[in-house]
Amino acid sequence: MKKETSQSPYKVGDILEVSPYLTMLDDWIIGKVIKIFKNPFIGDEIAIEDDKGRIFFGVKDYFKPHKIQ
Repeated sequence: MKKETSQSPYKVGDILEVSPYLTMLDDWIIGKVIKIFKNPFIGDEIAIEDDKGRIFFGVKDYFKPHKIQ
């Protein structure tokens, strides 16, 4: 059986920001990657959880690395 590998540049535990386009909120939300799904139709889907316990997921195009200031 062939092991499927993720093409995502991110891994579980990374801190990312998710686009307001995906969350329908005003600002980018910071969260920790909790899972990366292998979707055969659209590619890798990333799931993050923010500090309030909310979970957001979508294709990697809606995420960017969090820059610590």
